[in-house]
Amino acid sequence: MADSDTGRLELGVLGPLEVARDGVPLELRGPRQRAVLALLALHANEPVSRERLIDGVWGDDPPETAVNALQVAVHSLRRVLGSGRIETRKHGYVLRLEPGELDLDRFSRLVERAGDEEGPAAGDTLREALGIWRGEALADLSAAPFASVETGHLDELRLAALEQRIEA
Repeated sequence: MADSDTGRLELGVLGPLEVARDGVPLELRGPRQRAVLALLALHANEPVSRERLIDGVWGDDPPETAVNALQVAVHSLRRVLGSGRIETRKHGYVLRLEPGELDLDRFSRLVERAGDEEGPAAGDTLREALGIWRGEALADLSAAPFASVETGHLDELRLAALEQRIEA
């Protein structure tokens, strides 16, 4: 990998979208690029079709240039994240993340670990998991067509963890 590809990414969707490499924030440009990254991140290491990305970014009425605009957004993201992070597949793209690079992944792992614990230990682990949240999920992308469904799901996960912490 090239130098720009090395280092640990930190990608956050549990609040406004943010991305950093080794603690240094990376600049994302424009709502389209941010929306594409968020949608890929929510399905990290899984193929996401071009159609799903276009629907998620533009909704029911995409422009005729949507495929081109999507390719431009992905190209720009590759420059920011490193060329090896986003793979092109026959009908879409895959964002490659290592375990723990996505805040949602860290949150989910802690909630799962708390399920194996009891009493105060479970409460502490759930408190740590809930501490990962930096506000409303994808707060800066609420206008993106995909955001309402995704944030609804993420809010349910947060509420369930909060209820479990209270019970613990």
